[in-house]
Amino acid sequence: MGKLNVTILRYLSKEDFRVLTAIEMGMKNHELVPGALAAVIANLRHGGVHKILRDLCKNRLLSYERGKHYDGYRLTNAGYDYLALKTLSSRGSVYSFGNQIGVGKESNIYIVANEDGTEYCLKLHRLGRICFRNLKEKRDYHAHRHKASWLYLSRISATKEYAYMTALYNRGFPVPKPIDVNRHCVVMDLVQGQPMSRVYQLEESVVEKLYDELMDLIVKLANHGVIHGDFNEFNIMITEEGKPIVIDFPQMVSTNHINAKMFFERDVTCIKDFFRRRFAYESELFPTFDDIEREDSLDVEVSASGFTRQMDKDLLEGMGIDEASDDIDDSDVQNEDNGESVEKLPDNFDLSSEALPDHIDKYLEGLKLENEKSAVENSNSEDQIPDCDTKFSQQMLKDLEAMKKESTEISDCEKGSTVSFIRSVSTTSTIPPEVIRGKVKKALDKRERQELRHRAVCKGEASAVTRKRRENRDTIKDCSGIWGWE
Repeated sequence: MGKLNVTILRYLSKEDFRVLTAIEMGMKNHELVPGALAAVIANLRHGGVHKILRDLCKNRLLSYERGKHYDGYRLTNAGYDYLALKTLSSRGSVYSFGNQIGVGKESNIYIVANEDGTEYCLKLHRLGRICFRNLKEKRDYHAHRHKASWLYLSRISATKEYAYMTALYNRGFPVPKPIDVNRHCVVMDLVQGQPMSRVYQLEESVVEKLYDELMDLIVKLANHGVIHGDFNEFNIMITEEGKPIVIDFPQMVSTNHINAKMFFERDVTCIKDFFRRRFAYESELFPTFDDIEREDSLDVEVSASGFTRQMDKDLLEGMGIDEASDDIDDSDVQNEDNGESVEKLPDNFDLSSEALPDHIDKYLEGLKLENEKSAVENSNSEDQIPDCDTKFSQQMLKDLEAMKKESTEISDCEKGSTVSFIRSVSTTSTIPPEVIRGKVKKALDKRERQELRHRAVCKGEASAVTRKRRENRDTIKDCSGIWGWE
């Protein structure tokens, strides 16, 4: 996790980035990606994936490790940085890479510039350092997961920070302007100033004014529904004009968080203690958590930590906003479990064998009228071919007539008459045979691909199965005397 060296970036080819992307995609479901799986995902035309993997490991963009059950490749922080920088450079957000200007417990800060020479600030999130690994208690990035990659958690952190920064900037808060984001990299405006921790001398009037601005900023954030959570001298930049700019937002929480009061009071205490130590300034005026008057729902917009869907619903109801919902009349539509709406039958609908022919008669009359109407339309043009709906309705008409005849004969048998009848069953398929053949062929091809995928095993240096078998064979040889074998 040292300083990022981007010298090799200009010498990498498209195939190299294709293999890096394949390893990244494979790490979604694998801790270590086997070489065979990387070759399948990369799908290079001329092959040579093994050589590319070896070169990337030599440049420390990938790491080859031996796992407990199988061997494979893992994407390093440098490789993840190269993927993000390649995407940002293709978008035009980053053209040149400068010096490192800051190091934090969970990020590295660099100076970059675009093609016009405008300087930006590039923040690379670096979750997983030794000083900041107790992440399950500090953040809610894991959600329902028990384990997650540090690269994936860094990506979540960068996405959250960009969302917070965009929402705050659009509302006029003193924050850097967000430019772009990709994976774990956030590009923002470069603040022309210095951290407040490096400010040692200020005039008394300026100190009082700065103290009031910072306290008002804490209250303003809370009124919009969020609490910074780390509002101290290291996350506040002072511009050349003496204006404060707030940075570092991944740890922000909602005012509905279970520990929101503690976070709010801690931010206020940090500012009070700093001004007392650095400038010998103490004030009896400071905000409290009870002074918050909610004006906006910024925490709902960015899904802040500690904010659930039920809180969202309660908040909207409290603000007098009702979600638009279309009420569906249960008397018209029933049984929508399968995604199809079925009309409810009338309460007086009789399904007995005696009443069934009457209902069929009514339906037959409607079908006959439709068929006569379509026949008149088709007779106007001799070359016109009847559509599928007309053919289907004619076939249905025949089936219903047979059904009516059969139901009549059944009712006569129930009354004791000795009328004999023959059941006639006709099947009509509306799916053309060529469509059925295509679907069957597609299913067989899919099954064949799955079987080939299951038969694929790691080869060469990635064959952990062979290594395990050799170890077991040596163990059996060493223990042969115990079992009495000679």
